Amino acid sequence: MAAVLEISGLRKTYRGRRGEVRHALDGFDMRVEAGQVHGFLGPNGSGKTTTLRTLLGLVAPNGGRMAILGQPVPEQLPDVIRRVGAIVESPQFFPHFSATETLSLLARAGGVAPQRVPAVLDLVGLTDRAGDRVRTYSLGMRQRLAVASALLKEPELLILDEPANGLDPAGIREMRTLMRDLVASGTTVVLSSHILGEIQLICDSVTIIARGRRITAGPVAEVMAAHSGGGLRVRLEAVADLPAAETALIRAAETPPAPSAETTPDPSAETPVTVHRQADHLLVHGVDQPAWVTRTLAAADLYVSELSPVTVDLEDVFLELTGGDETGAGR
Repeated sequence: MAAVLEISGLRKTYRGRRGEVRHALDGFDMRVEAGQVHGFLGPNGSGKTTTLRTLLGLVAPNGGRMAILGQPVPEQLPDVIRRVGAIVESPQFFPHFSATETLSLLARAGGVAPQRVPAVLDLVGLTDRAGDRVRTYSLGMRQRLAVASALLKEPELLILDEPANGLDPAGIREMRTLMRDLVASGTTVVLSSHILGEIQLICDSVTIIARGRRITAGPVAEVMAAHSGGGLRVRLEAVADLPAAETALIRAAETPPAPSAETTPDPSAETPVTVHRQADHLLVHGVDQPAWVTRTLAAADLYVSELSPVTVDLEDVFLELTGGDETGAGR
């Protein structure tokens, strides 16, 4: 697919008060293909906001290349910015203006047809409160207004930084539906969020950044599969049998392969078999053929009540890759 957004080797440094150099972005790479919802994830201070601000011409980079909709930026940003909608951090609005007045002002400034205003208010579910002053809005309603402002231009690329901030569960679901509807109509969405469960539900692909560098990227399912570990959860008929089962599996794994023995470790396993005892089950890694576990335990008169693959979610992968780091160099 064609790339809607491309970043290669992006660097941004800041100099502190004492003259020390801080790397907010340190050779960061990113690619977003057309027709997707792409998740952009990272701990606080990892460089996400700096990346988005640099893309939009709000921060000057120190090196690297960027392109939006096939055009190099910041050089050609004036030519493509009308095809991009974005909210970065928390946009501010005039508190005494209504939503309709706010969007009408933005529409006139951007050369957008006035009939687009009620259309975007309907998209974000603010029609019933369109005439109320913004100062009466909750945080979630202001987030809806921010998204409406980003949709005024009917953008080909929509960049949203924490759009679900302040939304209740129903609002988050509505936002998820909106993102999918936008993609179906031809818009590509880049979504930065700390709600990792929502990213897993809505996004087709993902980029994870930490300390100013990309640490993984790709389709969400592939990123999760690459870090699943291939483990097995083993439960027995009696919890009291767990120590004996652990011992049986470890001994069988250490037994030299014998062609006629059914209790030898799976010969196709590429990693050593490891066994970790939990409160009510065993975690077994390094086994490609689950039947080896049941055969080994049955030979020791131990019987399995559950044998299932260990699955991970995006939050597990995120924490594994970033170490839960919230102290990166960037923003």
